[in-house]
Amino acid sequence: MDLRLTGRTALVTGASKGIGLAVVRRLVEEGVRVAAVARTVTPELLALGEQVTAVRADLSTPDGPAAAVTEALAALGGIDLLVNNLGGVRTGIRHGESFALITDQAWQETFELNLFSTVRVTRSTVDSLVRRRGVIVNISSIGARFAHPPIEYGAAKAALTNLSKALAEELGPLGVRVVTVSPGPTRTRNWSDPASMAGDLAREQGLDLDTFLERLPASMGITTGRLAEPEETAALVAFLASPHAANITGTDYLVDGGVIKTV
Repeated sequence: MDLRLTGRTALVTGASKGIGLAVVRRLVEEGVRVAAVARTVTPELLALGEQVTAVRADLSTPDGPAAAVTEALAALGGIDLLVNNLGGVRTGIRHGESFALITDQAWQETFELNLFSTVRVTRSTVDSLVRRRGVIVNISSIGARFAHPPIEYGAAKAALTNLSKALAEELGPLGVRVVTVSPGPTRTRNWSDPASMAGDLAREQGLDLDTFLERLPASMGITTGRLAEPEETAALVAFLASPHAANITGTDYLVDGGVIKTV
């Protein structure tokens, strides 16, 4: 299917690895020029060629988002699509950890990364998006609906999902669509790296990481029996950004293999 995205422009955050990198790759394949924002510019990002402008920025800081958007606008001339993908969890989590022991600092850092970065980037791009009748895709998580540690991550993602709905209502009359994509467990470094959240949970259960991941689909109730691939989420993002989805806004799409059982 021709997604009719050739010649469009996009800003993608958290673009150096995982889902963000997969989104950049897919958009480039569709003929989109991309400003790829990340704290670390990886060789994988640089290898994507002239259609990609790598923007180095720490979006969890108060001033980082505006500076990154300024650089992206200078490179692209305007933004048709904003993909707010940046997010992550802290290390050292446990299934049975106590809410009372999570510090203010942990809450603040989690919200800066998973919510306020999106608020600030979106605020800086909204004028361009309105002028171009653009699209915002916010990458949330099933953690927004799934009561599971780390609790502050789920709270931040729930706020992000709510933000998407509110933005869809405000910006819809101005021609801007806003949608949410909520991945479940996805085969990224967050699940494959022994130093990641998955590594923490595996050690808590006294398992090596490979055994933990082998048992994960059953323990989480993943209907498809496997983790999602970053490219699957990227394909959905590209479709939602396209004219084929022109009457879709304010909705939340799960890419979780069936983890969430509620209607």
